[in-house]
Amino acid sequence: MAHPKRKISKTRRDKRRTHIKAEVPQIATCPTTGAAHLYHRAHWSEGKLYYKGKVVMEKEGAL
Repeated sequence: MAHPKRKISKTRRDKRRTHIKAEVPQIATCPTTGAAHLYHRAHWSEGKLYYKGKVVMEKEGAL
C-alpha cells in the first residue's frame, strides 16, 4: 500500500486546493414574467410553469 514518505505542509496542501471553491449561480430574468430564475431551469410564476419564456404547464385549480 502506497503512503507518503514525508508530511505535506499546510501551505503546499492549501496551494493545491485554491481552485476548489463555490461559484455564484448565474441568474436569468424571464422575458415574459420578469421573474429571476436559474439558467436552463423551469420556474413557477402565478400558478404557471415557464421555460424559455413559454408556459409549459399550469397548476391544477388555477383557472
